[in-house]
Amino acid sequence: MSTKHGLFPQVRLRRLRNSHKLRSLVREKCLDINKLIMPIFIKYGQHVRQPIDAMPGIYQLSLDQLADEAKELVGLGVRNVLLFGIPAHKDAVGSDSYSDDGIIQQAIHLIKEAAPELLVISDVCFCEYTDHGHCGVIHASSTEANVDNDQTLALLAKQAVSHAKAGVDIVAPSGTMDGMVQAIRQALDAAGFVHLPILSYAVKYASALYGPFRQAAEGAPLFGDRQTYQMDFGNVNEGLRECALDIAEGADMLMVKPATAYLDMICRIKQAYPALPLCAYQVSGEYAMIKAAAEKGWLDERRVAIESLTAIHRAGADFIITYYAKTFARWLKEEK
Repeated sequence: MSTKHGLFPQVRLRRLRNSHKLRSLVREKCLDINKLIMPIFIKYGQHVRQPIDAMPGIYQLSLDQLADEAKELVGLGVRNVLLFGIPAHKDAVGSDSYSDDGIIQQAIHLIKEAAPELLVISDVCFCEYTDHGHCGVIHASSTEANVDNDQTLALLAKQAVSHAKAGVDIVAPSGTMDGMVQAIRQALDAAGFVHLPILSYAVKYASALYGPFRQAAEGAPLFGDRQTYQMDFGNVNEGLRECALDIAEGADMLMVKPATAYLDMICRIKQAYPALPLCAYQVSGEYAMIKAAAEKGWLDERRVAIESLTAIHRAGADFIITYYAKTFARWLKEEK
């Protein structure tokens, strides 16, 4: 081979792969536990530590179990959590979600007392709180999954303000309603929470990968589906438009959900908005598939999980919501 332009044998890329120490030195993307967010499912009741069948290693926890969980996470080095609530009472408008004594509001107080080191993000939506399982108020005259967008906005604003009063660090609206970021931003500012950032689920696809989550959060729709408000998985430009609108409405951070099947979107959005922090959600189905294959002995769970998370980070995600956050922290401890 010619050597005029510095080609082989002068250039040998394998030189930088020759040892573990060399590979570690030149690795371009490294996972950082500080960039991972652990979801927690909080369920009404007492002494609840209910395993989620479709998500091995993940549990529904009652409020009395939450302090110990928060302290364990801090002890492992996890610094960020995302909260989902499963209330005792569900109704057509998800009223527990914006009650000052709601399950998430209580959870925020408890975590702040038990583990003030944790950064607490609250999911702002309605599917876990409504008796029909949809992400907003259903049109009174409708027998379909027809969510009233504008009526839902008013309740999303109430929910976000109630979480802010409880002491949350970030609100993350996930219902994919048009105008949700603007409604929440205006409500937070009017209530004196101008400092509170919004992490918008800007690009949330109508994905089949959410199945295990619906078991975990007990929020599966009783009728219809969510395709009238979540994005079609064949669309790219629609996602870029959603991001542009959310930024204009006041979003401080953006999210892509799911992650692994949408690495192209993570990359495109990061290229379009490089200065804006970008999150990706490695969802329940992604986690469950790795777990199931590992249990069969078909895959090395640790290697595949780390490879998957690294790919999400490499595509452009600045931080990642993942059910592997706690396990990854344990793996880091073992390595040390």
